[in-house]
Amino acid sequence: MTERRFLGITVLGDYILNEGVDGILANMKKCGATAVACNPTVTAPAAEGEGSFQPPDDAGSSPRLFDRPLWGKRSLWVRSGASYEPTESFYRDTPYSPRRANDLTAEHGHIIGDFVRAARAAGLEVYLQVGAAQPSGLLDEDVPRLPDGSLPHNRMANTASLASLGVRSYVRAYVRDLLDAYPEITGFRPDWPEYPCYKLDEAFQDFGPHVERWAEERGFDFARIRREASDLYRTLHGGLRNEHLVDWAGPERGRFSLLNALRAHPGIAEWLRLKADLSVDMLREWRAALTAYGGEDKKLSANAFMPPFTLCTGFDFGRAARYCSAASPKLYTMHWSAMVEFWGSVLMQHNPDLDEALVTRALAQLFDLGDDIGAVRLLDYGYPEPHEPHPVPDAPQQRKIAQVKAAAGDDMDVTPLVHGYGPLDDFARRLQLVANSAADGVWINRYGYLGDDKIEAIGRIWR
Repeated sequence: MTERRFLGITVLGDYILNEGVDGILANMKKCGATAVACNPTVTAPAAEGEGSFQPPDDAGSSPRLFDRPLWGKRSLWVRSGASYEPTESFYRDTPYSPRRANDLTAEHGHIIGDFVRAARAAGLEVYLQVGAAQPSGLLDEDVPRLPDGSLPHNRMANTASLASLGVRSYVRAYVRDLLDAYPEITGFRPDWPEYPCYKLDEAFQDFGPHVERWAEERGFDFARIRREASDLYRTLHGGLRNEHLVDWAGPERGRFSLLNALRAHPGIAEWLRLKADLSVDMLREWRAALTAYGGEDKKLSANAFMPPFTLCTGFDFGRAARYCSAASPKLYTMHWSAMVEFWGSVLMQHNPDLDEALVTRALAQLFDLGDDIGAVRLLDYGYPEPHEPHPVPDAPQQRKIAQVKAAAGDDMDVTPLVHGYGPLDDFARRLQLVANSAADGVWINRYGYLGDDKIEAIGRIWR
C-alpha cells in the first residue's frame, strides 16, 4: 500500500465541542487527513465585548467570517478556559502562572482528551498548537521593545521577548504540563518562534534589556545594532523620499539596494543575525523541554513566516532543522496583502510627500507578491473580503516554497501552512500549488473555514 502524503488540519476546540469528536473525525477521513492539531482550550458563547472575538480581527483589519457556523453564527464573542487542570507546582520556577481552570474546564474540558485519544486510535498524528512565546498574562518587562526602548504600536501578535529567562522557564513548565495532561500526543506545533512583522513597528523588535544581555553575552555589538536600527527607524518615519523607493519598486526588487545597504550598515546585518540566533535558540529550548518531559520521539513542528519575511522575523530554516522534525511556512496570502496596507499607511503618514503608487509597488515587490505589480493604491491590496480571491498569484507562492525547501535541506520536512479563508476556487488554487510542489506535505489552517465544499475539494486535490 502506498503511504499517504502528509496532510494536517488545525481543528480548534470550539468546533470539536460543536460538531462532536465523531463528526470531526468523519470529515478528517473524508478529506484524507493524516494529522490534526488542536489547542488545549474549550470555549462557549459570550456577551458582546466579553472574552475574545472569533474569527480573530487581526488588529481590527479582518473581515473574516467562518464557513462553518459556530453556535449557529459565522462570527461571535466567546469566552474560554483551559481544557485541563494545570499543575501549579510545575510553574514554581517561573514568574508566570498557568491558565486557570474554570467552569468550562469542569463541564467541557474532557472533550479535548477524548478527541486526542480517538484521533490517535483512528491512526492520525495529533499535535497541540500553542504560542511559542506567549505566556498567559504577558508581563510588561517581557514585551519586546523598539530601538528607543518604547513599546511597539498596535501589535498584531502578542508575543514575548525571545531572550526573556522568565518566558523560557514558562515554556518548560507549559510543555511539561501539557505532556502530563496529554501524553498521547505526537508533538507540538509552536507558533511564532520568531519576531512577527505584520506591522512596521513589529519589524523593529526587540531591543529590550533581555536581548541586550543575551546579545552582549554572545559577542554581538549591541550598541552598534541599536544605533543603526534607530537610524533606519527614523528614516522610515520622516526621512523617506521617493528616490529611495525607485529601485525597490522595480522588477529587481531592490536586490542591489539591499546588499549595498547591508555593506554600508553592518549593524543592520548583525541585527538580522541576532534575531535569527534568538529564534534558533528558542527552538532549542522547546526541543529540550519536549525531550525532557516527553522523550526523543515527540515531534516539534514549528509554524513560521515565509521568505522574505523571515529575514526580518529571524526564523532560520536551515538551523531550525537541528531541532524540528518539520516546519510550516505560512502561505497566509491575505496577511501578505494586508501588510502592504499596514506598512504603507505608516510610511505615508510619516512621509506625506511620498507617491502612493511608488510606496505600494515597492512594498509589493519587497514582499515578493508578484512578477508584474500594477497596483497604484494601497487599497489595491489590503485584507480581502470572504468572497474575494487573495491578490497573490501562483508564481511567488511557488518561489517561496522552493526557497524554504532549499534553505531547510534534507534534514527537516517542509509542510506549508495554507489558510482555509477565502472563496472555494481561490482556496483550491492555493492548495493545488502546494500539491504540485516539492513540499513534503501540507497543513491547512483552520477547520472553521472549511465548508463541506472545501472538505470535498481537499480530498480531491490531495489524493
